[in-house]
Amino acid sequence: MDYAHDPVMVREVLELLMPRPGGRYLDGTLGGGGHAERLLEMSAPRGQLLGLDRDDDALAAARTRLQRFGDRLITRHASFVEADAILKELGWQKVHGILLDLGLSSHQLKSPERGFSFQSTGRLDMRMDRRQPLDAFQVVNEFPAARLERILRDYGEEPQARRIALAIDAGRKNEAIVTTRQLADLVQAAVRRGTARRARGGFRIHPATRTFQAIRIAVNGELENLEVFLRNAYELLWNGGRMVVISFHSLEDRLVKRAFRQWSRSCLCPPRAPVCGCGWSKKARLLTPKPLVPSMEEIRVNPRARSARLRAVESL
Repeated sequence: MDYAHDPVMVREVLELLMPRPGGRYLDGTLGGGGHAERLLEMSAPRGQLLGLDRDDDALAAARTRLQRFGDRLITRHASFVEADAILKELGWQKVHGILLDLGLSSHQLKSPERGFSFQSTGRLDMRMDRRQPLDAFQVVNEFPAARLERILRDYGEEPQARRIALAIDAGRKNEAIVTTRQLADLVQAAVRRGTARRARGGFRIHPATRTFQAIRIAVNGELENLEVFLRNAYELLWNGGRMVVISFHSLEDRLVKRAFRQWSRSCLCPPRAPVCGCGWSKKARLLTPKPLVPSMEEIRVNPRARSARLRAVESL
């Protein structure tokens, strides 16, 4: 299987996680196994890694790529929100490092049958886990226009959410919106002419980019899953263990930033509270007060890395 996936910010990930011989690590988004490969190499000879992924294609590719590590690699077809239960099942009390790389892979984007991208024509799908029933076709063709508008506004930060939602609603009354190309063309026609759209760093983006992002997030429950995981993920780390999260849009990065800052506080009471009554204690130390970004050289080699933002903490 050709599962193309260039791991992002590998040097920064390794410098922050500091994999040690014999350590145990959790890669909650295994993907093609690029980050995991380096972690297993640097934790030799007895280090172990648990790799989770919702995408069965990614798991198959990672198992092939990493087969030389034998039983040092353990994989599960699961979301990172299930990490705590899986660690207990394995008898692992905690881990020395956790990595989440929240980006899509080149394989997912370039496979028409996965329906993630408007760059090629395929059925609207966008499911990371193809075992789940909800797909992009259902969201686009069955969700009420008002709900579509909220999805586009909240998950895509789309300024023309209402216009696009109404255009989708009108279009699907004539015929079902089945393919990625149909949806992209409909959105492009709906967006006001002359609207300037640029991504971070000045790169032009297609008018349908935010719409596809929003629908994908809704289909996969991406923000909800991340928020659930971040509530108490520090409990999965040994003291001195580290967590690195790489996000690719502001909504993810905002959740990570908020959680890490909360973990690094000693009290959650309002500033004017006379006595602390929250019962909270500091859980982690911020390693990245500001997010790290890819180097210009990495962006030149791998343009998809340009929107990556990396944040890290160390458990106390």
